[in-house]
Amino acid sequence: MQRITKNVLACIAFIFFVIALFPFYIVLINTSKTPDMIVRSPLALPENFLLIFENMKRVVNNPNMNYWKSFFDSCLITSVSLFALIIFSSMMAWVLVRNKTKWSAIIFYLLVAEMVIPFQVVMLPLLSWFRGLSHFTGIKLLGSYKGLVFAYIGFGCAMSVFILNGFVKGIPLELEESAVIDGCSTERVFFSIVMPLMQPIQITVLILNGIWIWNDYLLPSLMLGVSGNVRTLPIAVMKFVGSYVKQWDLILTSTLLAMLPIIALFIFAQKYIIKGMVEGAIK
Repeated sequence: MQRITKNVLACIAFIFFVIALFPFYIVLINTSKTPDMIVRSPLALPENFLLIFENMKRVVNNPNMNYWKSFFDSCLITSVSLFALIIFSSMMAWVLVRNKTKWSAIIFYLLVAEMVIPFQVVMLPLLSWFRGLSHFTGIKLLGSYKGLVFAYIGFGCAMSVFILNGFVKGIPLELEESAVIDGCSTERVFFSIVMPLMQPIQITVLILNGIWIWNDYLLPSLMLGVSGNVRTLPIAVMKFVGSYVKQWDLILTSTLLAMLPIIALFIFAQKYIIKGMVEGAIK
């Protein structure tokens, strides 16, 4: 009976695996087709697999998409957002854990509550608030790098603090007390002792947020617009989508090119994700 149950669960897991990979299969096989072949038989294997290199060349050299500029914008926004996120969320998680007051508990539960609020509820007030803040401070937030990075810090901080909070609780307080007795300042205790110990879970937080920020379309489209000077790769892909004509071969090829960096990152760092999650759960 137990063996039958395991086989059934294995079959169910395989079915979900196939369902999860099916969209990637569609993208992969259709990057080696012409537009009429995609419309005629989107599920069939391509006749010439080498056509993918020709489509990639057309995407990279397309002046409307400006692939390398969009790639640089995505890298810059993702890297700066992740750096700020990991610093601020680590500080906040450490302060909330070490300062056991009713206010720290309230702040933590507010962060948890923020995680369940749909983005669609706040996206229009967010634009209005950013527009008003730009007029008040004179700092351009809409259509700029700094505005989008600031938004990613705000939206990503809740989940990051939630994950880091459980890990910080497992760090012995005696280590910090010994450092204080030896004359370390609060800042040095955090950056020299706490931060190195948080590295496994920080890598997990970086990867999870990196996948989200790199692939995000809705927030950059609202903050940057689809025709601005600053645009990420998901926005650049939309350059091949017109009102009457959709270049499916270039759309799918550019989608594949946008996916490859984050797929490579995930394959390389998946062991760190599992390690960080396990260590955080044990602690």
